[in-house]
Amino acid sequence: MTGTVLDGNIDVALLRTDGETISEFGRYTLAPYPRATRDLLEETLAAARVWNFEGPEPAIFAEAEDVLTRAQSQAVMDLVTSAGLEMSDIGIIGFHGQSVLHRAPTPDRIGQTRQLGNGALMAQITGTRVAYDFRSRDMEFGGQGAPLACAYHAALLRGADTRDEAAILNLGGVANVTWTDGADQVIGFDTGPANAPLNDWVKLHGAGDMDVGGALGAAGHVDEDRLSALLQHPYLSKAYPKSLDRFDFTADMAKGLSLEDGAATLTAFTAGAVGRALDMLPHRPSNIFVSGGGRHNPTLMRMIEERARVTARPAEDLGWRGDAVEAECFAFLAVRVLRGLPISFPTTTGAPQPLTGGRLAP
Repeated sequence: MTGTVLDGNIDVALLRTDGETISEFGRYTLAPYPRATRDLLEETLAAARVWNFEGPEPAIFAEAEDVLTRAQSQAVMDLVTSAGLEMSDIGIIGFHGQSVLHRAPTPDRIGQTRQLGNGALMAQITGTRVAYDFRSRDMEFGGQGAPLACAYHAALLRGADTRDEAAILNLGGVANVTWTDGADQVIGFDTGPANAPLNDWVKLHGAGDMDVGGALGAAGHVDEDRLSALLQHPYLSKAYPKSLDRFDFTADMAKGLSLEDGAATLTAFTAGAVGRALDMLPHRPSNIFVSGGGRHNPTLMRMIEERARVTARPAEDLGWRGDAVEAECFAFLAVRVLRGLPISFPTTTGAPQPLTGGRLAP
């Protein structure tokens, strides 16, 4: 998969699983796209926003889907070879692809989502079964289509000794949280933005692709009045299940501020939104284990502790690989697709009942 934040990497991970428990973490990598592919995907995201599910799809979708599928197929084969394996050793590939647009459902219409990724082409290139298009069926039944990581997060938490009530927070382009009572109850939803508005803000100022090491946010001052107004956004108090598109919260939230003050304010908003989300859970966790690129930003991690009033620990504290969790998740879900097990649930996506999903390319 590649995340909505477009960090230029393909996330690939090997996992041994029956779709219920994890028996072995295999090798993983972040395989960089060529710059031309990354630029093509950014153009595609821009075209998707203009299209907005109205009329025929933009022609660029077909071009980007072909380029992306071939690049991700090669990344899979390279990782398998580097692990000393053959493609014939792989039971199934979980191919999430690239989300280009996601529109949550409303009371008067079902939601829609579009991920680029040609599962049949990947199966042809790799000679291996492929599970793909994980979100569409959930949305056809009125679900949010996201977050789908909850089943995997819950399996990770069940297999770990957290010693206290805990949740998993993933900080990608959008942030999502998964909470479980340790038994059957699993709750998950998008908390708000994570890296996407901050990265866009930094790019807008020609200061790079991201706030490396949280340096800009650390150097700036949070506009507390603006932050207070942002935290009144109706999404944050909306009951879950709920989901976001990468562009539902944008860098415009910091408009008029300096580069550093804008970075600090956007970072504080992500942290404050996490706190609002934790307040909604049946029991507020005292610890959250953080995966995704945002955990590399020490300013964001510090602000989550201060503003969300929770101990934020990197996923590595439980022996997980924080950069691999999302890719592992779709390996896990691929096996569930193969076995006919549900991948979305009423308390995660708002599906009417636990739903199977995904498509198989033999």
